[in-house]
Amino acid sequence: MFDIGFSELLVIAVVALIVIGPERLPKVARTLGHLFGRMQRYVNDVKADISRELELDELKKMQSSMEDAARSFQSSVSKEVSETESEFNRLEQAVQPAPDSRPDEAPATPELVAQPSPQQRELALDTSQQAPAQKQA
Repeated sequence: MFDIGFSELLVIAVVALIVIGPERLPKVARTLGHLFGRMQRYVNDVKADISRELELDELKKMQSSMEDAARSFQSSVSKEVSETESEFNRLEQAVQPAPDSRPDEAPATPELVAQPSPQQRELALDTSQQAPAQKQA
């Protein structure tokens, strides 16, 4: 903190011994030690508070950037959804017949042919095999 060497500390100690005296010097040194310790704790507390404030400021900036990103994502998603809905509505209107067209001119739709299930196939095979046997009898 201060640029004080050993020789300067020795000069300060000798002057303090002469000025204060040998009886009161230990008590003064103890008091100065306590005050110095309090000063260090206070400085450390101030440093920690400043550090917390800086971290809080960084977190607030990060939060605002995340909120901005979330808003932009939400707007892009809602835009895409609305575009998809409008495209779907446009396709739905294109597929529906015009209101002035006749019902007998309905667009041709492929009819679904029902496929028999495997059980129905087996039943059909069993009955077709039994029919020739009944004809022979």
